Amino acid sequence: MWPYLDTAICKTARTIAKPIIAEQIPKYKIDSVEFEELTLGSLPPTFQGMKVYITDEKELIIEPSMKWAGNPNIIIAVKAFGLRATVQVVDLQVFAAPRITLKPLVPAFPCFANIFVSLMEKPHVDFGLKLLGADAMSIPGLYRFVQELIKDQVANMYLWPKALQVPVLDPAKATKRPVGILTVKVVRAMKLKKKDLLGASDPYVKLKLTEEKLPSKKTTVKYKNLNPEWNEEFNIVVKDPESQALEIIVYDWEQVGKHDKMGMNVVPLKELTPDEPKVMTLNLLKNMDPNDAENEKQRGQLIVELEYKPFKEDNIPTDIEDPNAVEKAPEGTPAGGGLFVVIVHEAQDVEGKHHTNPYVRLLFRGEERKTKLVKKNRDPRWEEEFQFMLEEPPTNDRLHVEVVSASSRMGLLHPKENLGYVDINLADVVNNKRINEKYHLIDSRNGRIQIELQWRTS
Repeated sequence: MWPYLDTAICKTARTIAKPIIAEQIPKYKIDSVEFEELTLGSLPPTFQGMKVYITDEKELIIEPSMKWAGNPNIIIAVKAFGLRATVQVVDLQVFAAPRITLKPLVPAFPCFANIFVSLMEKPHVDFGLKLLGADAMSIPGLYRFVQELIKDQVANMYLWPKALQVPVLDPAKATKRPVGILTVKVVRAMKLKKKDLLGASDPYVKLKLTEEKLPSKKTTVKYKNLNPEWNEEFNIVVKDPESQALEIIVYDWEQVGKHDKMGMNVVPLKELTPDEPKVMTLNLLKNMDPNDAENEKQRGQLIVELEYKPFKEDNIPTDIEDPNAVEKAPEGTPAGGGLFVVIVHEAQDVEGKHHTNPYVRLLFRGEERKTKLVKKNRDPRWEEEFQFMLEEPPTNDRLHVEVVSASSRMGLLHPKENLGYVDINLADVVNNKRINEKYHLIDSRNGRIQIELQWRTS
């Protein structure tokens, strides 16, 4: 949060300081005082102790014991008697006991809309001033005068119950409830461009509403197909049909490395008539910049069917969409079967004797899948998804997960090393529909791997 608080506090400080400076400078026959630079630096405050108060309101009250010895860049230009001087604040230290109130608490990240800061007592402020390479504090009485002036001004403004307000979110938007459902049917794509060097591409589609933090919806992967047909349907919760838009991105799935973007488009929800299905043929673009010449190139088309269904007044749900909900299996799933999904998130504390370039190898019903290789990393993150279409639930099956390190050099004595493995019984996945756990790796001292398993049915 510090970079955002730095920006917000500096903006507020400029606004507050302007009338104070205008009031004070006539007393000293100064023409103007302006900030040339005002940033609080990269070092956030440290908290040596903290009290937390719980109230019946939608708020969180914190009283920390704060110390800040930062690296700010504060440069002030002073004009007087036809001359201009530049003053820099150096060696700034602040000791304070503020009361920080986060309110209102809202369901959207970062979970509060405003920060209110008050001082429970006068702060201790210590700093130096540099004037044209000289120490301005060497002027008799100037150091104490400036320091006391700053402390008094800050305390007068923000000594409790007065407070500095830093807005973070628009609470009206953050607390919006669902007002309808957008049904999206991804029908098919046509004339997609080949991304692979050998053969065709392996396309899939991601769907997401703007202004929404929930994970994207994804179709299945259609392997080696430039004219794929999905006919897969998704339901997405809508909170503001006037401002939200559906973002559609087509990717080329890669077994190793980053998935390539094949094209995208955006459909504003306000273009849809409620309760009326609309079939759209969208040209795939590189981005949504109308001035980008790259968008003139042909990237293929995507056919989707959209329908926005607003809730009736007495039928608006009070809870937002559950981000842990498991999607339904796509159309064409065998009766009695389903889609088994494995998401390899990350691992911690994996290390080989000769090299640590980990990737994950999955074995399920004789089929092998692999993640990309991450070089020189004991805590790799993959975030890769693998899908298995099954005729029946994998109640009596096991998934073998193995973390392997591969040498990045040819001809070494140790081309591969096993960094640990785990066998996962899948009965619980079938019963619970979704499991997301960290597993300790066998044959590894401290290694762990986070695997998410889903069983999707129609």
